[in-house]
Amino acid sequence: MAYTLQIGESAPDFNLLATDGKRYSLENFADAKALVLWFTCNHCPFVQGSDEVTRETALKYGPQGVAFVAVNSNSATSYPDDSYEKMIERIDEHKFPWTYLHDEKQETALAYGGLRTPHFYVFDADRKLIYTGRAVDSPKDSEKITSYDLNNALDDYLAGREVAVPLTNPIGCNIKWEGKDKKWMPAEACDLVLN
Repeated sequence: MAYTLQIGESAPDFNLLATDGKRYSLENFADAKALVLWFTCNHCPFVQGSDEVTRETALKYGPQGVAFVAVNSNSATSYPDDSYEKMIERIDEHKFPWTYLHDEKQETALAYGGLRTPHFYVFDADRKLIYTGRAVDSPKDSEKITSYDLNNALDDYLAGREVAVPLTNPIGCNIKWEGKDKKWMPAEACDLVLN
């Protein structure tokens, strides 16, 4: 059994509230040539260390028809900084160029098999998975980045090439699951599935 979505599989649909007060599903991004969806949060140092790098990616590829959608699935019970209200504060402060969705019930994280924050998924025009893993090899310290894996995948796809490296290990904090029954999933799954 695979814990996380596999290359070639279809994007699971969702219906989630965004920081702009509207609800979004896959249909809202139907016109995009590609969809980049990633699991993120407010407090994680790996997210905070790489958000500006992700911003550069979104500003570069957004005009080329790529939609960028961030999903916060962390339990606000465990981490109050990851609450919906704090999401609104963060997006207002930083003006990130993406849609920021709240997966309050954590159903989207389970459907995709989100392992870490951040954990990226790239889907083609048919919403088949063509890349999953990290955006860069040093998300906590952008000065040490040597590999821009997300950009490389998007470059390959937009040029009509097969993605050369479709799978990498996401680097970051575990998604913070509500309760104890799902705590097992992120740590072990990362080694089992992605190595």
